[in-house]
Amino acid sequence: MMERYLLRYFLAVVDHGSFNRAAAACNVSQPTLSVGIAKLERSLGAPLFLRAGQRTELTPAGSRLLGHARRIEAEFNLAQSAVAAETGEAGATLRIGILHSIPGDIVAQAVADRDPDESGRIEILYGSAQDLAGRLARGRIDAALSLVEGAGGRFAERAVATETYAIAIGATHRLGERRSVQAEDVASETMIVRRHCEALAATSRYFTERGVRPPFALRSTNDERVLQMVAAGLGLTVMPASYRFPGVARPRLTGFDATRTLGWLFGAQAGALRDAPAPLMQRIETLLTARLDKNAVQTS
Repeated sequence: MMERYLLRYFLAVVDHGSFNRAAAACNVSQPTLSVGIAKLERSLGAPLFLRAGQRTELTPAGSRLLGHARRIEAEFNLAQSAVAAETGEAGATLRIGILHSIPGDIVAQAVADRDPDESGRIEILYGSAQDLAGRLARGRIDAALSLVEGAGGRFAERAVATETYAIAIGATHRLGERRSVQAEDVASETMIVRRHCEALAATSRYFTERGVRPPFALRSTNDERVLQMVAAGLGLTVMPASYRFPGVARPRLTGFDATRTLGWLFGAQAGALRDAPAPLMQRIETLLTARLDKNAVQTS
């Protein structure tokens, strides 16, 4: 008999592309997840993954299982929602995902502004665009504020805002008071790499094409730590324009035209949220668009 947690392990490996990342997403150790996958393979009588170095690919048997596993997980979550509705708990929990690279202070302010009369619980999960898409597909979250252009049409969606990128540099730095800087201005500077940035390849190409190859002082997936180190003078980085942090200036990077479109993606069980977003979702939208509008005025 296939147990649900084994299917969740299987889907996590598919969605994250590796056993290590899947284990972290499932809050288990990598050996525990590997044992679970091996147990599932024994029960099915066929290997599900091919492992070649850092890459993990589905076998033909794994590919056949994938569609069934997604349907089983989605149906299980729909059943949970139906039972909650029958017991009077419908709408009790709003489960939303937030892209890692959306400023946390915007989401925190939206939560802080919650009306005391708002009913229901809130569950917020941060993740990569790939992680959030996987959780949406499995019915683990109702909606996700993520990259609309990377969703591939898999979900109902509603665009919220298109955002540019800018330099993040210490406010007391010699370039901190400028409205814009050029690649040549930072040729002698030390950089901090945001490893999870969706514009990382475009950023690297921008500097390389201009002959700028700076040393790196830090590589991190934690934007709060990145901003702390920028404010401390360790180095500078490129971030979405919506980020603000004490002691950090955000001049425009001349000639860097990359943008991203953020929006809500909706799971199959939460289509109604597209036409009637929950109050928390509306506040996040309002705060995000207001900050981007303010940025546009300041840099014009």
